[in-house]
Amino acid sequence: MNEMIFTKRETPDWLLAFWREIDDKTFGSGFECFADDATANLGIAEWKGRETIRESLRAFIDTGFTALHDVTEYWDGGFLKVFRGFVTMTPDDPNHAVVKPVMTHFFYMDEADHTKVRHWFGSVGPVQF
Repeated sequence: MNEMIFTKRETPDWLLAFWREIDDKTFGSGFECFADDATANLGIAEWKGRETIRESLRAFIDTGFTALHDVTEYWDGGFLKVFRGFVTMTPDDPNHAVVKPVMTHFFYMDEADHTKVRHWFGSVGPVQF
């Protein structure tokens, strides 16, 4: 059995920059928080590599909405970071309602470089426009 102690902290700049890149639809340097060969599992999706993660999120956002991420809690366990919050999803089509699903994300940091995310497990939902 492994034990890990978590400390509730202010959300770090690297995580805020990542969400901002998605919210602003710029998909730039905020993705540098990922290791080159990072893996992301979001719902049923599995993306391998920083550039694949970036392009897959861009393609998802381009399906017709704007996102605004709101951090509620950030817990630091050293090798594992946990984020909880909400994402306001505003459809491009004004006939669809704005939705605000809850999010929970686990960021496993790279063992060799603790400043980089090695594996990202995320859950958002349910979302229905």
